[in-house]
This record gives sequence, C-alpha cells and structure tokens, in this order.
Amino acid sequence: MESLLYPCINACRKFVSLDGLWKMQFDPSSCGKEEGWVNGLPDPFSMPVPGTFADLFTEKENRDYCGDFWYETKFFLEKQEGKEIYLRFGSVTHRAEVYVNGQYAGSHEGGFTPFSLNITNLVTQDARNRLVVKVNNELSETSIPCGATGMLSDGRKIAKPYFDFFNYSGIQRSVQVTYVPKESIQDYDTSISLNGNDAEIAYTVWTNGDHEVVAEVFDRKGNKTAESRGKESSFVIENVHLWDLDDPYLYSIVFRIVDGDQDIDKYPAKLGIRTIQVQGKKILLNGKEIYLKGYGKHEDFEVIGRTFNYSVAKRDYALMKWSGANCFRTSHYPYAEEWYQMADEEGFLIIDEVPAVGMMRSLMNFAAAGAGGKDTRFFIADTIPQLQENHKQAIREMIQRDKNHPSVIAFSIFNEPETTYQEAYDYFKPLFDYARSLDRQHRPLTGALLVNSTPDRCHCHPLCDFISLNRYYGWYIAGGPDLPDAEKAFRKEMDAWQKICEDKPLIFTEFGADTSAFEHKLPSVMWSQEYQNEYYDMNFRVMDSYDFIKGELVWNFADFQTTEGIMRVNGNKKGIFTRNRQPKDAAFLLKKRWETKS
Repeated sequence: MESLLYPCINACRKFVSLDGLWKMQFDPSSCGKEEGWVNGLPDPFSMPVPGTFADLFTEKENRDYCGDFWYETKFFLEKQEGKEIYLRFGSVTHRAEVYVNGQYAGSHEGGFTPFSLNITNLVTQDARNRLVVKVNNELSETSIPCGATGMLSDGRKIAKPYFDFFNYSGIQRSVQVTYVPKESIQDYDTSISLNGNDAEIAYTVWTNGDHEVVAEVFDRKGNKTAESRGKESSFVIENVHLWDLDDPYLYSIVFRIVDGDQDIDKYPAKLGIRTIQVQGKKILLNGKEIYLKGYGKHEDFEVIGRTFNYSVAKRDYALMKWSGANCFRTSHYPYAEEWYQMADEEGFLIIDEVPAVGMMRSLMNFAAAGAGGKDTRFFIADTIPQLQENHKQAIREMIQRDKNHPSVIAFSIFNEPETTYQEAYDYFKPLFDYARSLDRQHRPLTGALLVNSTPDRCHCHPLCDFISLNRYYGWYIAGGPDLPDAEKAFRKEMDAWQKICEDKPLIFTEFGADTSAFEHKLPSVMWSQEYQNEYYDMNFRVMDSYDFIKGELVWNFADFQTTEGIMRVNGNKKGIFTRNRQPKDAAFLLKKRWETKS
C-alpha cells in the first residue's frame, strides 16, 4: 500500500520541506528526455514550488502553455540510520515523471491528490542530490478532468477544457523528503458507533511488518481517555465529547508500532467523533437533522492561482462563518489537505468531490449544462475503459487521503456528466460500488446533476444517497425579464423531483448569476447586483416550498478564473465575494437568510 499519510515530525519520523524556488523549463517539442534533461535542465528559469505557473508570467504564450514542462531542484540529504526515504508530492497537475540523480523514481497520473515514491536506493546521504520532474498538463477524454488538446496554426498546443475553470498546472502543492522507519505505519481508518453518552471507535492500522500496534486517545487537556492493542481493534470513550458544528471538539489519537518498551514507529492524528447518515428525507449529524448552507468553491486566488495559502484559507473560513454557512463542496477536485485540517478545527462540513468534471463532449459544456443543451452520448467512446480506470484511481486516492476527517460528510463522484443514457449508469455504477467499499464510515455518496438530468431522463440519480442538482433557472434559463417564467419552470421540475424524493433528500450544489461588483441598475438588469439579489430571492422562494430540499450551496463563493470566452469577463463572476474576497450585495442577503435558517 502506498502511504498517503500527511507528514509529521517526532522521534520516529522526520520530513524536510523542498518548497522554495526551483528551476523550470518548457518543453514544447517533448525533446527533454531524449536530450538528457533528467540530468539537469539546459536553459531554465526560476519558479516557486508550490506554485501555479500561469499567473506568474506577463506573456500569453507562457500563461496558456500546454504540453511537457520540467522542474529541477537540488537538496542535501542528511544521513538517517535505519530509515526509508520517500519523496512526497501534494499534487502535480496533471501527470508527473520523477527522476532522482538521473534515475527514474516513479510516475503519477492525476493532478489533485498526493503520491509518494521510495527513493532510498536512488539517493546519496550526507550529500546533495538532484531532483527532476517532468510534468504534463494536456487534457483528453481519458484524463480527470476531461477535455481536449488543440493545436494552433503556429504549432503551439492549447488546452480545450470541457469545464468552466482555468486549467491551472504545475507542482501546485508542497514537496517533502520524508524519513520513516523500515517497519512503519502505512495507513489507518476508523468507524464510529454511538451508544448513549459513549462512543465505540473501531480501527484498522496497516503496517509493513509484524510487530504489535498500540492505539492511544487523549482529550484536549492531554488526559488519556482510551487505549487498545492490535492492528484491528476498538476502544470505548465514555461520556464522549462529540465533534459538532458549534463545538468541533478534536481528540488526539496516536498509533505506535512497539517492540517491548520501544517505539518502532509513531503516527499522531486528530480524531473527531461524529456520525453522519441519511435517513429518509433527512441528513443527520450525530443523529440530529441538519440543513446544509454554504458554497461551491474553487481553489483560486489572484497571482497564486490554485496554490494553497493559509492566509487566504483563513479569510475564506472567516467569510463563510460571517455569512452563516456551515458547508462547502470541493468543486471540482479534492483540495489541498490543509483545507480539511482547518475545516476539522473550524467546524465546517465538506462534500469532497473527485475531479470527474467535463464528461460531456462540448468545449462549452458549462453553457450547455445550464441551458439544457443537446445530449452528447459521452460514455460510448473507445476511451471509456481508460477514463474509468483513471476515475477509479482518483476515487481511491481521494477517499484514502480524506477518510479520517470529521469535516468530510459525503463524497461526490461526479459533476455534470451526461446521464440520460443507460451507458452512463453502466459507467458510474461500478465506481459508486467501489467508493462504498473503500469508506469504512459509510458516508453518503452523491454527484452533481445538470439540467438535462431530469427525474424522468436521468439514469444515475438512483446511485446517489442524496440527490445534488446544479440549476440556473433565472440565469442560463429564462433570465432577466423572463424571471417569472424561470420560477414557473423551476417549480415544475421540483414537482417532478418530489415524486422521486419521498424517502431521499435533495440539495442544490450550484445555483447563481454572474454579477459585476461595480454594476448597479434600477430597475435591475442581468449582471447587476440588484439582479443577483432578485435571482436568489426567487430561488429561495422555490426551495422553501419543498420539504425534501435539505441544502443550498451557492455557486460560487468567490469569482474565479476561467478560460477566455465571450461568456466570461476575465473569469466567472458568480461569486458572492469578489476574487480578492470582498462582499457583493448578495453576501448580506445570504447572511440574513442563513443566520436564521436551520
């Protein structure tokens, strides 16, 4: 098993960050390997790692670069006796080949989850070592997310995403050299059962050896509350302090591989004790009904693109709390791990989404999705088996990485695919089954359905534990002066879903209207802040009319960058906040609603 555990430092483990300025070089002719770039880049420029390269240039050709590109750095490796040495990448978008001292170390497909490579036999200790990474950011109908790669008349490749966000690329998350014992903890998971005031925690710890495992739990004050032995066992915490929205209490859990009184390995983590389930039309947290209020988001900010930044994240959580939100969806890919760690601490709920977006063959599929464009019968191509394999890998890595976070209450397996043919069900059914087999906590599974996926035509909504809809009545459908007709059409669709949702909740994972932060108009017009408020007022009237609707995640938390196009003014402007996190008028409308909505 490849360990995706977040790095830590203690008496048994150590890591060294490789973040900083690296060398980088574009390789439009894909000649780097043939010319020996694995041994050093011939004509590089500096580039921050982690970093999104696109917004750091002033030339369009560099911002929009598509194809192979290379990174290089050198690092001194301190000698550590009896340790295995790994390279851990938080993410490389979208695929990477890694070379250490000119030797191939491994590769990874998928740009939003971590991977780790054993380099023990490739490095020289007490010496400087060379690390070279070949990256490729091309899109295809087998990549997750989906798209195409075009060719301009001057011979340059260009990304053609089937999705409405910028194809940010590079080594976008942190890189570490990690030292772990030869016999080490590879992974762990937990499941939770509540019995009155007590909680039973069952756990499994995977190791690569035969020595015994000890699990210990401590409360916030450092008092030991439970202990158990064995790689697969359980313990009971009496008078348990549950993790909840208003009180995100976290215990500490420490797993140790022991040999008598000696620790062979030790891995500490946070433990939030809570249950999540769907029961009839209700979503229950710790047995109590909750209503999901919040946002679809993007990892997106000026200059840094998709690179994680603690200050930006802290500001985002502060704004979400201010507005009365309790939930967000990681649209449309797993976010950096630090987002989940902060959500555990801040008391936020996360719908964690795999990067399965763009599964509709249209370069403008976001427009077609919003307006009910024609079907594309996507899931019949000869590329589908490879796409499904990449999709399966992305699900496995997302769940393996994020399964122990109390903030993660559901996994989303897709966003806006074509679902109106049997082939879509045949594609997604084994992926839902696979996801269910991986998650010991049995979180609900869902996927966001576009407007073509109506209850009478969609083949995939039965796979979902709760239904998630992306709907734009009043924007892509019957916008502006036609808003009354939009409301009528919206209610007609909800009447149809009501027949489906007799024992299943439904949430909205997207609804919104593009809005300029500088545009005011009386009477309102589309793109004005007045119209954005009217749009939300109409949508909320409809949602409040149906008791099976159990959540509303607005699209989007903040304005974000997209590919250039006639529908986008320097990006998508559906944000409740601007790209630099200042409120539009709708922020105050949401705050007033969500502070009293439960």
